[in-house]
Amino acid sequence: MRKRLLAQFRAHQKLGTAAMFEDIDTELKQRFDILIQELEDRITRAIASDDHLSETAGILRSIPGIGPVASTMLIAEMPEIGTITGEQAAALTGLAPVAHDSGTLRGKRAIAGGRRALRHVMFQAALVAAHHNPSLRSFADRLRKAGKPHKVIITAVARKLVTIANSLCKSHQKWAAPTS
Repeated sequence: MRKRLLAQFRAHQKLGTAAMFEDIDTELKQRFDILIQELEDRITRAIASDDHLSETAGILRSIPGIGPVASTMLIAEMPEIGTITGEQAAALTGLAPVAHDSGTLRGKRAIAGGRRALRHVMFQAALVAAHHNPSLRSFADRLRKAGKPHKVIITAVARKLVTIANSLCKSHQKWAAPTS
């Protein structure tokens, strides 16, 4: 709703009607900001009040590339994290390759299914991880040098990020940068 409101702001500015709606738009934006902050505070308190969720959040946040939004989404949208295999985690997120054995995409593989909202958040986390996580940055660089398209690289990084998160939650260990 906040995004739609901001789009309306821009539309009012383009149409030259921003002054007419400015006080209403500003008031609505402030109200949305307050409600969003209240929800974020509730979520933070809920995670902090549960030992298991708190430990899981700490593990997830230790991974370079996974911030507060991605860790919260993983906890909320994939409660199975840490109890399943990496392949299952990738499939639940919709990041596992699915073979197309018939139709126009015969022989091609693509991602499909899974939990869409979580997949979109993991794409954002993958963009960050591809720059700030040393092992995922080198992984992305190898794919880039091999001539892979950007979308393929980010999808691969997102999948690897989910499998790493699942593995660390399974072993109850925080991220430790690999030593060379």
